Parts: sequence; C-alpha cells; structure tokens
Amino acid sequence: MSKSLSSTNNVQQGKTNLLQNPFEFSDEQILDNVYRTHFHCVEKCDVTSLHTVASCVINHSIEITDTVITKGSQLSDRFREDTTITSQQLTAKLKRIACQMVCTARGDHYAHHTTMLILEQLKAYSWDAKALIVQAAFALEYGKFLYLPLTTQYQMSEKSLADLNGLLMIQHNTQHLTFFNSVVKKVMQVIECITEWKRLTSAGYDIKDVPTLAETLHEIPVVVYWAIFTFVTCTGQIDDFTTDHKIHKHELSKNFENKLDLILRNFKEHLEMCGKEIGRIEDYTRRKNIVIHTGKDIVKVLKALIISGENRESRHSVFNILTGEQIKIEEFKKKHVLLFISGLDSIEEETLLLKSIYEKLKEKPREVEGYRKDDFKILWIPIVDEWNEERRKTLETKLQRTKFGWYVVKHFNFETGIKLIREVFNYKERSIIPLISPEGRVENIDTKQIISVWGIDGFPFRTSDHTRLTQQWNWFWSEMTKLNPRIGDLIEEDRYLFIYGGTDIMWIQEFTTAVEKLKRNVDSISLQIDITIESYQLGREDTKVVPRFWIAIDSLLASRKQQMMKGGDQGVQDFATREIKRLLFLKQDPKGWVILSKGYNVKLLGQGEAMCRSVRDFGIWYGKLHEEVSFDVAFKEYYESIKVKDCPKKCEHSEISNYPTDILAHIPCPNMECGRSMEVTSVNYRCCHGLEP
Repeated sequence: MSKSLSSTNNVQQGKTNLLQNPFEFSDEQILDNVYRTHFHCVEKCDVTSLHTVASCVINHSIEITDTVITKGSQLSDRFREDTTITSQQLTAKLKRIACQMVCTARGDHYAHHTTMLILEQLKAYSWDAKALIVQAAFALEYGKFLYLPLTTQYQMSEKSLADLNGLLMIQHNTQHLTFFNSVVKKVMQVIECITEWKRLTSAGYDIKDVPTLAETLHEIPVVVYWAIFTFVTCTGQIDDFTTDHKIHKHELSKNFENKLDLILRNFKEHLEMCGKEIGRIEDYTRRKNIVIHTGKDIVKVLKALIISGENRESRHSVFNILTGEQIKIEEFKKKHVLLFISGLDSIEEETLLLKSIYEKLKEKPREVEGYRKDDFKILWIPIVDEWNEERRKTLETKLQRTKFGWYVVKHFNFETGIKLIREVFNYKERSIIPLISPEGRVENIDTKQIISVWGIDGFPFRTSDHTRLTQQWNWFWSEMTKLNPRIGDLIEEDRYLFIYGGTDIMWIQEFTTAVEKLKRNVDSISLQIDITIESYQLGREDTKVVPRFWIAIDSLLASRKQQMMKGGDQGVQDFATREIKRLLFLKQDPKGWVILSKGYNVKLLGQGEAMCRSVRDFGIWYGKLHEEVSFDVAFKEYYESIKVKDCPKKCEHSEISNYPTDILAHIPCPNMECGRSMEVTSVNYRCCHGLEP
C-alpha cells in the first residue's frame, strides 16, 4: 500500500514539474531537466539534408506570410514547385512529433510538457539532431498550411482545399500572423546558430585551444530546449489563424521575443568568440608552416613572426638602432639574419657578443663556403610580459647604449608571434640567437654557443661550424683530459683557462703568482658580465705527466702526416697539423709556454715572458673590459703589443725522432756497393733565418 502511494505521489510530482511554466525556470533548472533526457548519441540521422529541406520549407513559408501581410496579392507558383520536396523527406518519427505538437493544448506549461516528451523520444540523438528533427516536424505542418496559393479570388476547387486547411480567414488576422512570423524567424536564427555550433565542435579543435567552445557545451542543451519549445508553441498557434480564439498574443509575444533575443545574443557572442579563437589557431598554423616548411624567403618568415596583420607593419615597426630610422622588412631580403630573441634584463653578455661579432663582420669582408660577411644582419626582438612605461624606458635606455647598426622590433607584443617563437625556437625566457638563411631556413637554432666560444672564427655560425671547430682541437683536449679529468669540466663550463708549463722554475713561480693575482683583480672590479678564470700547470701534481704529454703530441704529429698522405679530411688535418707544430715549437721557449682558452676554443698560444707580463699588467689594459670588449680580445691585443715591442722574434727549431720511416724522405747509402735505403734515426729542423742563401 505504501509503495503504491509513493508511486502515485511521484507520478503526481512529475506531472506537476512538467506542467510548470518554463518562463519561470532559470537556465540551470532547464539544463538539469533537459540533461536527464539525454543519452549518448547512439541514433544517427542525416541532419544536414534534414536541415536543408526544413529550412527551405520554413523560409519559403515565411516569405509567403510576409507577402500576405504586406501585399495580399497573388503569390508566385515558384513556392508550389519548391516545397513539394518536403513530402519525400517525412518519416514516421516526424509525423508522430508533428502530431504531438499539433495536439498540444495552449499554454506554456503544456508546451513545456510536450517539449520534454519530445526530448525523451530523441534522447539518443545529438543535440543538433534533436533541434533539426523538430524543425523538420514543424516544417511539415507549416509547409502544408501555407502550400496552397493564396489569392483574393479563389477558384471553387482551390477554395475547398483552402477551407480544409483553414486558410480562408488568414488575411483577416494579420496582427497575429506578424508576431508569428517574427517568432519563426528568430527561432530559425537559433537553428542556424545550432548548426554553426555543430560545425565548430566537429572541426576537431582542442577545447584547450578554444576555451569558449567548452562554455557552449554547457549552453547548448538550454538553447536546444528553447528552440524545440518555440516550435511546439508555434505549431499549436497555427490553428489561431483560422479561428476567433482569444489568446494573450501580446503577452506571449513579449515572452518569446525577450527569451529568444537573450538566447541569440549570448549564444552568438560565444560563437563569435569561438570563431576568433579558431581564427587565431588557423592563423598560427599558417604562420608556423611558413616558418618551418613553406617560407622559402627570409622576408616571408620574418613577416610571419612579427607582423600581426596584413600590411600593418606600423604596429610592430623595425628600426635601425644606429640611425633610429624605421625600415621595411624587405631590407632583409637575401640576407642571413641573426635573430636575437631576449627579454630586457641580464642581456649584457649577449649584447657584448653581438657587438663584437658586428664589428668583426665589418672588418675585411671575406667569403667562407659561399657566405659573405656583409650579407649578415642582426635583428633584436625583445619580449616582455607587458610594455608598460617602465619597460619602454628600459628599452630606450638600452638602445641608446647600443649604438651600432643592427635592428630592433620595438614594443613587440604580438601574441601569435611570441607563441610561435617559443615553440619553433624553444625560447624559454633565456636569450637565444637563431640563424636564419635568405631562404628562410633555420641553420642554427642558437648561435650563442658558437659565438661565445669561437667568436668570428665560428663564421658563418652554422651548427656544422661548431662541430668542425671543436674537432680541430679535439686532439689537444683529448690529451689534456687524460692527464686531469677536471680539465673536461672546466671547458664544458665555458670558462677562461690558462694552461702553462716550462723548464724555468723561476718563471713558473712568477706566472703562477701573477695568475692568482689576476683572478682576484677580476673578481674585485665591477663589469657588465661575469668573468671566471681558472689555471692549470702541467705537471704540478706529477712531473712524470710532462714527458708523457709531449711524447703523445709528438706521436700525434706523425700520425697526422700519415693520414694526410692517405687522403683524410684536408681542412681539419691541415689546421690540426699546423697547431700541433706551433705547440711543439712553443715548447722550445726557454722561459715557458702558455695557452689561453675559453671553453673548447683555444684563443692564444703564447710565449712565456710576454704572457707573464700581460697577466701582470692587468691594471694597464683592464679598462678595455668596460668598453664592451671581451677578456680574451683585450688580453690578446695587449699581448701582441708586448710581443712586438719587447720580445725579439725567435727562430724555433724542432727535433723529430721515433717517426715511422715511411713518412720521411728515403736516402740511399752513399756506399756504391750498397745503395740500399738508410735507416732514419732522428731528424733535426732548425730555422736558418739570417744566414746567407
């Protein structure tokens, strides 16, 4: 008994809920009710064809009623021909839904009840399919109602058919028809929004990239509900055109107009936002393809990165830092571009590097493998979170200090370009300097390492150049790291390193003291960039490593000559062989020898006395470090001046022993009875500088 009573109460409560006035519901209440009728989209239907046919019928019917209202004249036979196609599209489901709508009693609560029943029947369809199926059912009734030609004078047969459809009095109820037509037009706009929403959600965009699309997923059930509710109500109103029913037309008109206007306004705004977000995605994809794949031109690549719209270069203007003049992107055509991408803070080291490179590019133009120095340009793109007044002033201050001829994109805030730079060049707030060819190809994702280590010797700064230069000194570092693994850590950290040795104990002590003092002095002065100096004395821990090192270098020279005779990499071989000879000659200095390197790059092989004095005289030449000159450049300049003035040019000699006999000239035995090749035991080379020929 209690179960039966409970069931009865639930049914009554359900009927009460279904018969409520939906205009009194909030969107959250409607969403809750409608979502309970929605299952997974199991049922499928051709919503595109359905929408096309139904829209054709309804839009033509709207034209008919508009004509009746404004002219009341004979209508074109065109409508009669076009709307006959609807009869071929009807299904049993459409007829059943149309019948339900026609039989719905007047009143918003009854329309709500029918709407919920229809949603329950269509629970397995997608949201757009629900609305379009009901639209088609409405078109069935609306099309039949207004299909017959309406004229002021009917033929008897036509009048009889018109009477059957209740059309006789339509021209005498134009006020109601005007409102009816207005409501149908608005609900058709809602349907168009639903089909547009479906197109956007079916395009495969990630909701993370189109966040507004996620909002519409919560909004669409309410929109579909009101579209179906409107079709149900309008279908029930058709009978009013041919009767004298007294309904609250004006009150109903106000409710529908307000509700549909609100739905259209909000939903259209969201769809427009979705369109803009999708437009940004498509624009980003197009620009990315230009930068990575299809650019084939440095100008196109730069425009894809920094120009936010068509022919709107004024928003992100490029200026020549030296002259202050604005230039066009086309000035970079057929040029190699070093793209300096950074923030505004802690970029002194990069600025110093680029200034050094810029000056070297202007000195003695030369060509390396088809690369000409004067074809290289530097473009700075500073990126900050917000270009407020403080950041603008900081930029101007840095530009005033950077008075040389590279270029800058001022106040760059193009979101798509910044996102593209972060993805393509892997920019993560730390300064990078990619190299882009005239064909728009990224030849080096970051030239900062090769410029920092090798300077202008790394020209033209390709990734392969770094590999090539590193290999040129591999022979040296390989031997040094065998002696002390700590050396490998120092060169990996890209520090300045003095490696020295010799046979003069007094000079060794003097140079060691001078280097330690140099380290303290460098740490005590205020410079724009940090300079870290390390030192290593060959044989300090173990004197046995000294002859072991020189024997290895001596043997290395012999093996290099063998490889050259057999046809190795002549470029690398020639360089390595030349430097090995220089090092062996340097070994003969009576005081000592010094090597200065920065990372893998050996900057200087110097004679003992001149190198020691250059280290001691730091107080004389350190001022150049304030002039944005790197430590190694300033040191080398002073060393060369000391070497030329105070150190006489010495002729070196080298004794070669234990060489494989097949790499030296063969001399036959002077004994005529013998004539066989003599064994080579040692060879001594000595410069004959100053002697008569």
